[in-house]
Amino acid sequence: MNESAAILENEAKGSPGRVDRPAGAPGRTVIIIPAHDEERNIGRVLEELRGLRLGFDVVVVNDASTDGTAHELERLHQKSLRLATNLGYGGAVQAGFKYALSSGYDFLVQMDGDGQHDPGSIPALIEAVHSGEADVALGSRFLGHVSYHVPVLRRMGIALFRTVVSFFIGQRITDPTSGFQAMNRRVLEYYAGDTYPVDYPDSDVLLALHFAGFRIREVPVSMRPRIHGTSMHGGLKTVYYLAKMFLCILAVLLRHWGRGRRQP
Repeated sequence: MNESAAILENEAKGSPGRVDRPAGAPGRTVIIIPAHDEERNIGRVLEELRGLRLGFDVVVVNDASTDGTAHELERLHQKSLRLATNLGYGGAVQAGFKYALSSGYDFLVQMDGDGQHDPGSIPALIEAVHSGEADVALGSRFLGHVSYHVPVLRRMGIALFRTVVSFFIGQRITDPTSGFQAMNRRVLEYYAGDTYPVDYPDSDVLLALHFAGFRIREVPVSMRPRIHGTSMHGGLKTVYYLAKMFLCILAVLLRHWGRGRRQP
């Protein structure tokens, strides 16, 4: 990703996007929220986060939104990264990862800006990595609570990728497509590399993490229907997603098997 595409905004002293870390916390933690055309959703998400008083910094990655997302962030005095061109979901979250690394954060929480990820689940996610039990904590709606209907094709895809990922990593994974995650700095460094997907980073990334030696743990979380707008997985996009993910998983497996054959 071209780092020059990102412009840091709203860094004025005293911005509500940054709060002091509680005494005794194990390291600096940032919450990264990718957002593309989330004018009608992002305000509620940020208000919920601020109401929880978690003590973590919050940075919104504005992925070249064409609606009033930027104005909403400015109204809320919210720190943000503005991308000059639309990089897609993967590119937007990777911009957040690179920002977190360059800013010296030790831990990161990734959540969506459409209201589907319940901020109340963040303490359980971050505890798994703060405690050292895992390098990545993956929020699972199937271990926790999902209060919306998952379309049939999407549900079938999740079930299929659940089987594939669980088989290859030798560990039961119930929600391999979840974008609600917490991670430590070692994972941030890995995610900042050139192999991170630019559109749909989920099942293939979990396989790559496992083959790289990272510990993955699922944590029950609550997920809700998005407040406004449509999902990036809706309609024909679901078919594209399924085909693309198959190819990405195959590429990860081939790279892993290729490295194994080259070892003496």
